Amino acid sequence: MSAPRLPASLIVLERGWLSANNIIGLDGEAATMIDSGYVTHAAQTVELVRHAVDGRRLARLVNTHGHSDHIGCNAAVQTEFGCRITVPAGIAPIIEAWDETALLLRPADQQCDRFRHDDTVDAGDRLAFGGCEWSALAAPGHDMHALMFHSDQHRLLISGDALWRDGFGVQFPELLGTDPGLAATRATLETIARLSLDGVLPGHGAPFTEVDDALARAFARLDAFEDDAERMARNAIRALLSFSLMECRSIALDALPAYLDEVSMYRDINRRYLRLEPGRLAERIAQELVRAGVARIDHGMLHAN
Repeated sequence: MSAPRLPASLIVLERGWLSANNIIGLDGEAATMIDSGYVTHAAQTVELVRHAVDGRRLARLVNTHGHSDHIGCNAAVQTEFGCRITVPAGIAPIIEAWDETALLLRPADQQCDRFRHDDTVDAGDRLAFGGCEWSALAAPGHDMHALMFHSDQHRLLISGDALWRDGFGVQFPELLGTDPGLAATRATLETIARLSLDGVLPGHGAPFTEVDDALARAFARLDAFEDDAERMARNAIRALLSFSLMECRSIALDALPAYLDEVSMYRDINRRYLRLEPGRLAERIAQELVRAGVARIDHGMLHAN
């Protein structure tokens, strides 16, 4: 995998789970930040941003979408730097009401400190940061209100969770039956395929230049999910449990069935697609996480690796 050539005015802070990447654009004495990370990483995020802006004023924080790993440090960053916060227009009412169900916080057993936003950005708007002009593009699928940002001049895309080097974000709208998320994801990938791109700055993982290969992988995964809804459901439960496990570090195996049945996201996806008894679901998902190398079992506990 090769990294795209970025202007010196753009800095990518590649984060590990649980946080999304942060992108910092430098413009004279001011700076702009894209996405903030997960709330438990707030102190680390603040220090990384302070180092990256190097004495400049962080003027604005812009979110690609409203999931906890992208907005979780908004409050901490705003408190520390006094920046304005810009959210996608579609999630503004949800943020204002602080609807923890619509934000998927309560359903997924995730955290986020409440924050206030100052303004919104919508598809078709243009933003200037990092010495570049960016067009906001709709990126529904993983989140129906998500945006991505394209610089035609530098042939770069800030993709959020719409496209990674090896896939894309969990298909929440499709899984929960709230929107036709798979069709939306296909439309988003087709939008990306039409762009002039030399590099992608994803929400997770390193920036990359192999755009055609990433798109081929993403379309193949999408095809597989369209053909096998159970595969899509298992993928989502694994991803969500991995996230939770990395936050809490371990969970007792005998407590896992009750947890998967109490947290509504797991329960609803299981009932809709897999229809497994909680004990069988827990056993199966734990085994899959161990085989994937993201967890291990020791003395009756499932531990994050």
